[in-house]
Amino acid sequence: MPDRQLTVALVHGAFADSSSWTGVIERLQKNGVQVTAVANPLRGISIDSAYVASVLEQISGPVLAVGHSYGGAVITNAATNAKNVVGLVFVAAFAPDDGEVLGAVTAGSKDSVLNSALVPHQYPNGAGSATEFAIDPAKARDAFAADLSEAQASVVGVIQRPVSELAFSEPSGAPAWKSLPSWAVVATGDKAAGTDVVRSMAERAGAEVTEIDGSHVIMISQPDAVTEVIQAAIAKVR
Repeated sequence: MPDRQLTVALVHGAFADSSSWTGVIERLQKNGVQVTAVANPLRGISIDSAYVASVLEQISGPVLAVGHSYGGAVITNAATNAKNVVGLVFVAAFAPDDGEVLGAVTAGSKDSVLNSALVPHQYPNGAGSATEFAIDPAKARDAFAADLSEAQASVVGVIQRPVSELAFSEPSGAPAWKSLPSWAVVATGDKAAGTDVVRSMAERAGAEVTEIDGSHVIMISQPDAVTEVIQAAIAKVR
């Protein structure tokens, strides 16, 4: 019997949705790659990882999990439980270790300015209310999407999806990068996750690192370069 086809699963990060992968999806499909974009709930590490793991497990055949930004933390946890994941690609993404808290990590970044751009809001949960964060639309370009045009960054600021405070305060679990091959795209002008944090995590994970001159939303501004890294990972895991 022929091998089951590999699927690339794209997981977006905080303040985003699956449309952020549009350019990459178009290029992968043109190359004949089977691809799916997973809707990240953005409600916290444990909730999001459990949901994404359930989606990945229901994909028939091997999966290459690709995460952007906070989505990297999610696939780091989800792939530990989804046994059909054969590799990880981190795109301007966090790759936390067991017990690591993203809020503490980003607070120590010399490159990130994201915290100064965040606006807190309240949302209802089963226990009453909780806090989520959005990016001040006026600061979206400087803090998040510096290499997009003013018009593009303005749209990003409007369509963003807020992320629960739990994404930054819950400790991460056992990381899948300790047992899976990984690749990383490091954006040298990343002011959101912080180039220093992303590079350090990628190196610690033993990822094959590709550095690209761009902002945090490198998959939007330079989809060709990001797709090349994903294609290289596909070739290796196959």
